[in-house]
Amino acid sequence: MSRLGARRYAFPVSLTDLLPADLDLTLALALIVLSFVTSLITATFSLGGGTLMVAVLALVFPPLVVVPLHGAIQLGSNSGRALVQRAHIQWPLVLWLSLGGAIGTVVGGQFASLLPATALQIAIGAFVLLTTWLPQPKIVGHSRLAQVLGGGVIAAVSMVVGATGPLVAVFIKGLADRRQLVATHAMLMTLQNSFKVAMFVWLGFAFAAYLPLIVVMIASGFVGTAIGSRLLVKVPEAAFRWGFKIVLTLVALDLLRTALSQGLR
Repeated sequence: MSRLGARRYAFPVSLTDLLPADLDLTLALALIVLSFVTSLITATFSLGGGTLMVAVLALVFPPLVVVPLHGAIQLGSNSGRALVQRAHIQWPLVLWLSLGGAIGTVVGGQFASLLPATALQIAIGAFVLLTTWLPQPKIVGHSRLAQVLGGGVIAAVSMVVGATGPLVAVFIKGLADRRQLVATHAMLMTLQNSFKVAMFVWLGFAFAAYLPLIVVMIASGFVGTAIGSRLLVKVPEAAFRWGFKIVLTLVALDLLRTALSQGLR
């Protein structure tokens, strides 16, 4: 009787059975910790975590898996941050950039495999460096047409390189309130990643095999977001602005380094 009871109530699935193929438990735990750290960074300085995430995922998973998986994880991370900081979202900016983003995702989904990812990474890195340290053109901050077009281009590029948070930041860095900057960036990235995930589902990517890992990484990221949101209001304004620029610069330089190293192989 006891043996029958043991068989009846034995847990039929081990933790490793919930993981994608060729991913061991230790590496999965490391990715969960990574999600916490990257969300903490992004909630404090608005960006940087997404690029770090895609860089590490590229070391673990095949190239065709990285961008869809990154989009799903960042969807959860950014939506959590947008929820926590929803009172500070600047909805007009979200509306026009996301309108272009919806169109750009469709276009990027059709032509992503035809575009040279290395060249795009170099272009993004150079663009981010220039826009971070040079005066911002007024058209970027005030023109609805520029916002729609910019949102479209960013979304299309995102289908290839994954992390385009620094490009989105270019369109909102003029916001005077840092809480508005972080919250608006989170909402924009939530919508962009929603479009991206929907497009990859339509293209046939099998998210189900990665779903348990995605869910746990999203939960870990939400904890990082909650802590980072508290740090945001404690960081002095000048330190935040300089930190924001430094993170942007480091991200851009890393994009250039990665692209150039791949081009030299």
